[in-house]
Amino acid sequence: MGMGSNRGGGRVTMSEINVTPMVDVMLVLLIIFMVTAPLIQQGVKVNLPEAKAAPVEAAEKKLVLSIDAQRRVYIGEAEVALEELETKLAANAKAQADKELYLHADRDVPYGVVVDVMAAAQRAGVTNVGMITDPSAGGRASNKGKKEAKR
Repeated sequence: MGMGSNRGGGRVTMSEINVTPMVDVMLVLLIIFMVTAPLIQQGVKVNLPEAKAAPVEAAEKKLVLSIDAQRRVYIGEAEVALEELETKLAANAKAQADKELYLHADRDVPYGVVVDVMAAAQRAGVTNVGMITDPSAGGRASNKGKKEAKR
C-alpha cells in the first residue's frame, strides 16, 4: 500500500503522513505531564489557623519556635541566634522526629524575618510549620484599629 507503480515500472513512495503514531506519542506525553505537574509545586506548607477557632489541645508537647518584637528567636524557652537556627533545629531530636514545629511570632516582626526563620526550618528538615495566633484578639483588634482610623 505504501508503494505504488507507475507506467515506467519504477517504484514510487506515497507521500502521506501517518498521524496515528504521532497522536499516540502526544497522548502519552500529555498523561506524563498531567501526572508530574502536581509534583513540581514548591513552597513551604503553612497551616494558618483561623483566629476565631478554638485552641487545639495536644496530648504531647509540640516544638514551638518564637520570635519576639526585638527579632530574637527562641526554641522553646532557649534563645538562639538566627544564624545558628538551622544547625540547632537539625540537631534537635524532636524537630527531626516530628518534622513539625509551631511558629509563634509577634505581630510587629517584619515579614522578611518570619520568612528567614521559616526558610531556616525548612533547610533543617522541618516540613510542616504551623502558625500560632491569639484567638481572643481575632476580630476585635482589627475592628478597633478601623474605628480609631475613622476619628
